[in-house]
Amino acid sequence: MLLDRGANVNAQGGRYANALYAASAHGHDEIVQMLLDRGANVNAQGGEYGNALQAASAEGNDEIVQMLLDRGADVNAQGGRYANALYAASAEDLDGIVQVLLNKGADVNAPGGYYGNALQAASARGHDKIVQVLLDKDADVNAPGGYYGNALQAASAGGHDEIVQLLLDRGADVNDQGGEYGNALQAASAGGHDEIVQVLLDKGADVTAQGGRYDNALYAASAGGHDKTVQVLLERGADVNAQGG
Repeated sequence: MLLDRGANVNAQGGRYANALYAASAHGHDEIVQMLLDRGANVNAQGGEYGNALQAASAEGNDEIVQMLLDRGADVNAQGGRYANALYAASAEDLDGIVQVLLNKGADVNAPGGYYGNALQAASARGHDKIVQVLLDKDADVNAPGGYYGNALQAASAGGHDEIVQLLLDRGADVNDQGGEYGNALQAASAGGHDEIVQVLLDKGADVTAQGGRYDNALYAASAGGHDKTVQVLLERGADVNAQGG
């Protein structure tokens, strides 16, 4: 065996950065245990996922996640594709791992990654159960950052009706500005998500709000050829002469 022949258990390099990361990503429980027993650095950095815990979390290897945490893995370590392990599990719809990480002290509002935080990642991908879990653990429903600027815009862009309603019920700011589409109404309008457009308007969304890729919701709906959405927006007071694009 290589370790018995003096192989460095913490040697760095290659696609997986180190042996512990590789074994964690591929779900090899016994090898993970062996490497840890031989002194593998549980918090070694490197590779696509940044560290072994994020790799195991992203790939759904729950037993390894628990093993790494029991051996001192930093539950809030930053870096890699998903920024942190909680974001990784949330993005991949792995509710069991999300719960384990939260129980071990994962920061529910840790920033980073393409979507900015775990809540926005789960909202963008339509993982309603995880959105509920994160909110119950005091995730900031209006946390800024990421591609969509906030979770409500992410859910609206994806057409995730139930998540939109859940976020609004938890206090999401319907007119919060930022992100690719400027606001949730423009995001929903761009995708032709009529029911979400109606919900947002009923919650006080500003039909004439400016900003984002299309400058306003009416332009977004028109550009996408969403005639029903255009009609709804006009009925609610959208300015037919507003400039955009």
